[in-house]
Order: sequence, then structure tokens, then C-alpha cells
Amino acid sequence: MHHSTHDLLSPVPGITRQIHSFHFGPRGGRKVYIQASLHADELPGMLVAWHLKQRLVQLEQQGRLQCEIILVPVANPVGLEQVLLDAPLGRFELQSGQNFNRNFVDLSDSIGDQIEAHLNQDPAHNTALIREYLRRGLDAHPAHTPLQAQRLILQRLACDAELVIDLHCDFEAVEHLYTTPDAWPQIEPLARYLGTQASLLATDSGGQSFDECFSLVWWQLQQRFGKRFPITLGCCAVTVELRGQADVSHDLARQDAQAILDYLTHAAVIEGTAPALPALPRPATPLAAVEPVTAALGGLLVYHAKPGDYLAADQLIAEVIDPLSDRVTALHNTQPGLMYARSTRRMATAGMVIAHVAGEQVCRSGYLLGN
Repeated sequence: MHHSTHDLLSPVPGITRQIHSFHFGPRGGRKVYIQASLHADELPGMLVAWHLKQRLVQLEQQGRLQCEIILVPVANPVGLEQVLLDAPLGRFELQSGQNFNRNFVDLSDSIGDQIEAHLNQDPAHNTALIREYLRRGLDAHPAHTPLQAQRLILQRLACDAELVIDLHCDFEAVEHLYTTPDAWPQIEPLARYLGTQASLLATDSGGQSFDECFSLVWWQLQQRFGKRFPITLGCCAVTVELRGQADVSHDLARQDAQAILDYLTHAAVIEGTAPALPALPRPATPLAAVEPVTAALGGLLVYHAKPGDYLAADQLIAEVIDPLSDRVTALHNTQPGLMYARSTRRMATAGMVIAHVAGEQVCRSGYLLGN
């Protein structure tokens, strides 16, 4: 194992922050990148990464790693220290208000301009060329704030990986994931090993999140040059939501770490025979078919459905109770689907999203992510 540290831009004199990356296996060829807790108040992935680290040390000593695996257990030291009155605030940077998992650097246009004259009919050549210009572009990109520096460090670590796994969680949720339709055939075995209840697909969900800053650049270059030059999907990226924020336990973390290792074995990243693929709990569905259920009025939030429930159309999900006027407002979904996540808050405010239901019929377009 090789342990590297990457200094972030200091916000003021006397403050030092670092990203720590752990590198396993042979370097210089194929690469897999795994990170956890980019939203710093989402900790199940951090424990999974810790368990993965122990196992990867053993696998490296056994000579079973077939390529480099980079592990970043704490992807957001900036957000991790944001605790206000005993409440962790790791989703948005307090200075800018920006979501830590949005606005990663998009280099697709500039890379396309630079590589056009060098592309040929060899897909392996084109893949290597794109990865090289991705590295160059990110190395040359300036960082003016600690948040920009953090984003760039993470992108530089992962930009030439063939597989990127970003470990998150929701508020209260069953295990689910986000990836692209093009990547789904390669990601589906991971969904099977993890037992994800919902697999949500979109080419561009908006916001330039960490996983999509890699998948999108390849897709956009395919759209631009694919009729003239063979450009493969050089990176499969996936965001895995490891249930809810309170689901931090060794039993669950060991289970999820083993599922990831089984998947990497299946993908020939780890030498060995992977377990037989389990059944997929539910087929993948479009992210645009997810229905955010919102509260039109504020009040006490009382749930009648829990994550993992498959709902019929127009089923009662929750009630919002105004204890002053005695008004009770029922909240329903509009189409059948799996309620895979809900809020941890029990006082709704007007316009608040209280749950997400994964349906099958597209009901949204444009920006598909939450705040």
C-alpha cells in the first residue's frame, strides 16, 4: 500500500487540510477509484472504505490485485469540520453555499478541440489520448478557493480510472445507485452484489456531479466524434447510496465491502472466482421517472410508508398536521413505484421534498438532482 497526501489550498494562515489517498496493486495500467463521504455528513461509506482498506492490504500481499485501486476514505475534509451547534453540515460549503457534489470541472469541449487532429481508427489509441489530455487539462486548471482545490484533487486522482465508485447515502433509505444507461451493463453486477433496491439511470442529471464529470466527458466526445472515430466508454462511474445516514455499523459495512470486492473479482480487477451473481431485486428505471413527493404546507410530518415499500398509485405516504388549525394534509404519490428514500425531518416546511418514489414512467426533465 502506498499512502499519499494532497494539500488543499489554505483558507487562512494556520489552517492545513489534506486529502489522503491509499494506492494498492500494480501501477501504470488499469485503474479503479473508490471514494467515500464527499457529502461529509454521509458516513456509511467511510466505514465501508475503512473495511475495504483492511481487505485490500491483504489482497495486495496475496498478489491478487490485477490493477491499481485508489481508495479515498475521507473525500471532503472541508465539509467534515463543518459542525454548527452539534449539527454536522457536510452537504454544502458554508462559505459559498455550494453543494460539495456539484460543479466539477467540465473539460469536454477543450479536450475535444485539442485531440481532434490526433484521433485515429484505433480505439485503444483514442482512449489513451483522451485520458492523457484529461490529466493535462486538470493539471493546468487553476484553483482559487479551497472548494475548487478539493474538487480538482479528487478529479485528478480519478480522471484516468476505468471504474469510479462514489460512496454516499441518503437520509433514510434503502440501498440504491445512480449511473448512466451506457454504463448500466457493466454496473449491473455491482447492483446485484449490493442488492440495490433501485437503480436510477440518466446520461446527464444536471449539476456536473462527481460521477458524471467522468461519464459525461466520454459520452460528449462520442457524440462529437463517434461517426468518424471509434471512442469507447473509457470510464464507468456510479454513485452508490448506502442506505441512510444512521446506517453506520460493522455488519452492514462488512456486507457492502464484500459486495464491492465480489464485484471487482467479477470484473477481473481482483484475481479469483466471484460468487454467482444474485438476482437483481428490481430492474433499473430512469432517473427522470423518480417522483419527488413534496409538502404543500408546513406542519408535523407523520409517515405512513417507509423506504423499501412498493407503492400503488395514489397511496398515502404521509400526513402533514397543523397542530394549531387541526388541518391534516395527506401526501400521495401519483404513479406506482418504490419509495426508496425519505427525509429524517419530522417538521415539514412548505415546498419541502419529503420522499422519493422510483416509478417507471418519465415524469420530469432538465435538472434531475436534489439540492
